[in-house]
Amino acid sequence: MHDIIDTAVAAGNFKTLAAAVTAAGLVSTLKGAGPFTVFAPSDEAFAKLPAGTVEGLLKDIPKLKAILTYHVVAGKVMAADVMKMDGKTATTINGAALKISTTGGVKLNAEVNVVKTDIVCTNGVIHVVDSVLLPSA
Repeated sequence: MHDIIDTAVAAGNFKTLAAAVTAAGLVSTLKGAGPFTVFAPSDEAFAKLPAGTVEGLLKDIPKLKAILTYHVVAGKVMAADVMKMDGKTATTINGAALKISTTGGVKLNAEVNVVKTDIVCTNGVIHVVDSVLLPSA
């Protein structure tokens, strides 16, 4: 079993996320003790963003860091725990809240679907999401 970063890299479908985490200087944080719950956008999720968005974010590190930390919740929250949170919110490590709905599958902020759950790591858990979560401006 590996930490969150090594697990994501080994999976092969989080190349954009790994590059963004590296650019934002968050690798040491996500390799740290945690535990963390990461709602990880796949490469396909990043590809849904308008053309040039990822490149722009890689040049705007404060904004990139805000978006990436919006995908992380302190603690190890397994899918069974998330299912008990319908209608509630989870506070991310950037301080903003994620709205959770469990009607017809797990959705975050009513628009982002959790498509794979409970990828257990030494310092937390990864849940794969089909879109990039964007905090309110």
